[in-house]
Amino acid sequence: MEQKKVLGISFGRKMSNTEILIKEALLACQNAGCEIQFIRADDLNIHICNGCTSCVAGLASMRGKGDCIHKDDDFPIIHEALLSADAVIVGSPTYVLAPTGNFKTVCDRLGPSHDITFLKPVIEAGIREGRDPSTYPDVRFLKKRVAALITVGGARTENWLAFAMPSMYEFTFSMGMDVIDKLQYFAAMNYNSVIGRPDVVGRAALMGEHIVEALNAGTEEERVRFRGDREGVCPVCHESLLTITGKGSKVECPVCGIEGELSLVDGEIKVVFPDEQIARSRLLEAGKWEHSNEIRQGAMEQKRVENLAELRKKYIGVGE
Repeated sequence: MEQKKVLGISFGRKMSNTEILIKEALLACQNAGCEIQFIRADDLNIHICNGCTSCVAGLASMRGKGDCIHKDDDFPIIHEALLSADAVIVGSPTYVLAPTGNFKTVCDRLGPSHDITFLKPVIEAGIREGRDPSTYPDVRFLKKRVAALITVGGARTENWLAFAMPSMYEFTFSMGMDVIDKLQYFAAMNYNSVIGRPDVVGRAALMGEHIVEALNAGTEEERVRFRGDREGVCPVCHESLLTITGKGSKVECPVCGIEGELSLVDGEIKVVFPDEQIARSRLLEAGKWEHSNEIRQGAMEQKRVENLAELRKKYIGVGE
């Protein structure tokens, strides 16, 4: 049986809480026979995405590979590690209510360039046409991966991590990783190291065990089963963040982009998400196709602004 590879990526400080929790989970995976790799993202030089859409245009042509215009930074290290991995454990401290800026930078670079619904048709066309594999995206993009998420906040009040875990899903969106566990550790300021919290460290080890379980699962249903201890309101992402849509009792899960019906039952808030909404979650393939097809359609229908260069002149140098 081929040895499974588990990748840990930390956006925290060297040997601080986030890194220690990720490494504890990795050790559990290694003890179970997995190959492990660890990357400290803040040691890398990653350029910001400038929204040029070069990666999307290349893939839309069915001849590109989704390559980024940035060629002189360390992003290929993360790219290759992700393609090699069967499972990913990613962690970030919570700064101002959310993960770090560098975490967002990496997520932006993953964006469309690593989106399986843009990549899959190009890969399949390349295989079908018998082309040289170097001329189309890496077939490893199509591998099914599981993921686990970790965030650490110093605040003693958990709501100061309000956008942290929902935002962590950004890392998994593009490649369609199935999140099977997550850990949110707050009140970290109470100890100078998480090592002083054996219960939290033990929970990270359990996360590693959950990763191994998922990798060894005999069925797809068992592989993607959520193993976290906080079910949340949404049945897909298991978060409890909701958006009021202004349409009666309708609410949306902002992580999944799906609509549910809110009600008050015996004094408790309940939300029911219909099956057809669950099926179109952006965490699932159907939801991702809905989004990528929307982008393709929008690109075809985009209206050109006449005399654009002339109209832009009024903005040149303003406030500079």
